[in-house]
Amino acid sequence: MEVTSEQLSTAFIETLYMVTWSLLFACLIGIPLGVLLVVTRKGHILQNTLIFNILNPIINILRSVPFIILLVALIPVTRFIVDSSIGVKAAIVPLVFYAGPYIARLVENSLLEVDQGIIEAAQAMGANAWQIIWRFMLPEGLSSLVLTLTTATIGLVGATAMAGVVGAGGIGNLAITYGYQRYDNITMLVTVIILVVIVQSVQSLGNFISRKIRRR
Repeated sequence: MEVTSEQLSTAFIETLYMVTWSLLFACLIGIPLGVLLVVTRKGHILQNTLIFNILNPIINILRSVPFIILLVALIPVTRFIVDSSIGVKAAIVPLVFYAGPYIARLVENSLLEVDQGIIEAAQAMGANAWQIIWRFMLPEGLSSLVLTLTTATIGLVGATAMAGVVGAGGIGNLAITYGYQRYDNITMLVTVIILVVIVQSVQSLGNFISRKIRRR
């Protein structure tokens, strides 16, 4: 049985659905965590050794777990949240746990690139911690943050393909079910091409937006 264009279209939409919602929830978790990692570190505007020493190892541990293991380990949590461990919606839970710490670390690296002189100038003008973060650090690091989210999005595309191994739907599931298990090389090739196109499109868009921001 050959894969139809309708099946390809459905798989493509499922992949976009998983990536979009996972990225949204992961950003809601990862961006604040990344900011906290920066401002609570020694010598920064909200220095707090306790918070930093708790967050830093937790993020490192979560980032160290391969996604396929995280996918299986979080099955009870996934069932509790979405009442299922299989399907597109179920895949979003481990994807968020996978991408959240990853985005936090990328955001941390981006914000650490902000010139310390800008922060000192903001403090000299009487800006409080929230104003420094919102009006100085984030705007100054915006170009780098766009590339950070681009990298995270590409990572999520790859993770959704792995999620297909456990029947999560999307392009990865199509590649495993029809391409690998049925030895259909054409389907495997088509799914790989679709994933490459998605990744290249995301990277190109991210680079374009980042350049536009730097030129302003």
